[in-house]
Amino acid sequence: MERPAPFARISHRLSRAQSTPPHNPGPQRPAAVALILRETGNGMELLFIERAHHPDDPWSGNIGLPGGRMDPTDADLRTTAERETREEVGIDLQGAGYLGRLSDVVGHNLPVRVACFVYGLTSAMRLSLSDEVHDAFWFDMEELWAPERQVMASFSFDGRTLEAPAIRLGPHRPVLWGITYRLVSQFRQLTTGEGDGVIPYELAL
Repeated sequence: MERPAPFARISHRLSRAQSTPPHNPGPQRPAAVALILRETGNGMELLFIERAHHPDDPWSGNIGLPGGRMDPTDADLRTTAERETREEVGIDLQGAGYLGRLSDVVGHNLPVRVACFVYGLTSAMRLSLSDEVHDAFWFDMEELWAPERQVMASFSFDGRTLEAPAIRLGPHRPVLWGITYRLVSQFRQLTTGEGDGVIPYELAL
């Protein structure tokens, strides 16, 4: 599949930055997400989901990327990301351009290691949301990093109050924080030329 020029540049940067995965990545539970891009006339947009509220989901109601925990039947983590994306938002990523992989992020508050695979959509795809997803929406990459959107926010987690950097997405949406914030920040550093060197395979949150 021929990639548009912006996607080719992103793929090149990711291929230069990614280090070799370790043979023993650690005891954390493996999970995978998809960072999905589309090119518009005004620039690049990124797909986010707002997770449905569920008492058994530690990320209930959070802003995130399509994805989830690895299933024993998944051949690898990229398969996990593609399967979960298809189930959650109805996008078949086998019809998209695969651009590369970010470094895994290791959860600080939960024993999870999240792999992130980057894709560029070359044609319009209709979203079909599962009951695990409250909403899905595209957000402009440049606008995401507007200074007025950058905040420090307080969160309650497991009986504790946490302070963490976050991004305001709008008056009626939760802020973007946590593992998703770390992955999107890593992607921005790489694609703006701030991350030309090899980055660690695992990044602690």
